[in-house]
Amino acid sequence: MKLVAPIVIVFATAAVASGVSSAHRLEFETALIMVAVVVALYVFVGNSGVISFGHMSFVAVGAYLAGLVTLDPETKGFTTPGLFHVLKHAQIGLVPSLALAAAIGAVYALVVGLPLMRLSGLPAGIATLAVLGITYNVLSYWGKVGPGVQTVTGVPEASVWSLAVGVAIVVVAAYAYQRSRFGRVLRATREDPPAARASGISIYRERLIAFTLSGALAGLAGGLYVHMLGLLQPDLFYLDLTLVTLAMLVFGGVGSLWGAVIGALAISALNSFLGDAENTVDVGFHLTLPNGTRLVTVGAVMALVLILRPSGLTGGREFGWRRS
Repeated sequence: MKLVAPIVIVFATAAVASGVSSAHRLEFETALIMVAVVVALYVFVGNSGVISFGHMSFVAVGAYLAGLVTLDPETKGFTTPGLFHVLKHAQIGLVPSLALAAAIGAVYALVVGLPLMRLSGLPAGIATLAVLGITYNVLSYWGKVGPGVQTVTGVPEASVWSLAVGVAIVVVAAYAYQRSRFGRVLRATREDPPAARASGISIYRERLIAFTLSGALAGLAGGLYVHMLGLLQPDLFYLDLTLVTLAMLVFGGVGSLWGAVIGALAISALNSFLGDAENTVDVGFHLTLPNGTRLVTVGAVMALVLILRPSGLTGGREFGWRRS
């Protein structure tokens, strides 16, 4: 029954989003997408104990592919004339585009993971950060795979309930992996690598499986993200979002799916409030915060949690309702 609580929260958030004004709906929809991104990150980081700063790469390639293949070919011919022929002339529906986003995320993660999953600790984190930098620059400056630094609008937008179903699929996949033999074995390598090796477990193989699945879920999250926003822009998938999603995972608790969901929603709420406050918000008086307060505060929250409660808000535990 531990899967029920996260799913209920996802659809409750969607229900609230469907009942608020369009001005606030985007904030709730963004929170839903952040749940998908953070849960995808949890699948690898939470189960392996290896930090990754590069998962936004998989979100980005999923978003770009899903966005480009659903854009009208005439629009692409005008805004991105240098695209590869297949990207320039293809046009498919929303659901197939999300499947492609998950597939490209998985393939990219597999290719990246083949050399990188032999690394641990700081070298692994730096290597994945390098992958993020490479991905960002390729998407920003290579016109064959995207619109470059310009913003392209006109991507078909998904309803809040479609987004909720997509996020629920990510959560269910993460739960299934966590409960599977593969998830249990990977957590064993996290807790005691020498004992795992002595038992005949291939740490490299188990990490690569989790990294590939995590990449697939991140790609799906990227597809959902672009269909929520209705536009493509490389700056959306870089260091700011990397910092925020890591803070969400740390705040909720790196070691649990429940923590990933709660952390994503809690920091999303804080992020939205601070973003509004940077443009002046009424809280009984007019509160105006300096630009940049949002990211400074999120970074400070992450640091405080690491100092005061390293296991996060949930303490690495799952939550669920007992069957009567």
